[in-house]
Amino acid sequence: MIRQQQKSKAIDNALWLNFEHRRTDKEYGVIQSIEHDYLIVPVDHPTVVGETFEILPESYTSLSYDRIAEIFADLNPLWFWEELKGTFGTLNGELLRFLLAYDIPLEKLIRYSLSARGYDKEMQWVGFNKAKEIWLE
Repeated sequence: MIRQQQKSKAIDNALWLNFEHRRTDKEYGVIQSIEHDYLIVPVDHPTVVGETFEILPESYTSLSYDRIAEIFADLNPLWFWEELKGTFGTLNGELLRFLLAYDIPLEKLIRYSLSARGYDKEMQWVGFNKAKEIWLE
């Protein structure tokens, strides 16, 4: 069980845990505690039977600039947000502007990079040729 003061951060934490455990049957959810903070717990944990879980989004496609500002201002960010913030924060500004100006397809760059690592979407080694088939579909 993990506690978070903010609902949005608890949801982010649960989404990461669900992604991290995607190869297992373990699923995490968020409930508000009696102390008015939020708990990230396995949804099948016996202590949360009958509790109402917060609805987790399917994706971050509706992520707002206000929410991004909140994430970037967090003094104790979740590790994956800190990594992403650091990645974009250290890229050359002209490169970032170039990416936007010419609509460089970041998804394709990411997929190509993942295909060169030889793993499938579940992080299982499949070899370089198969990884290309999977990621460059």
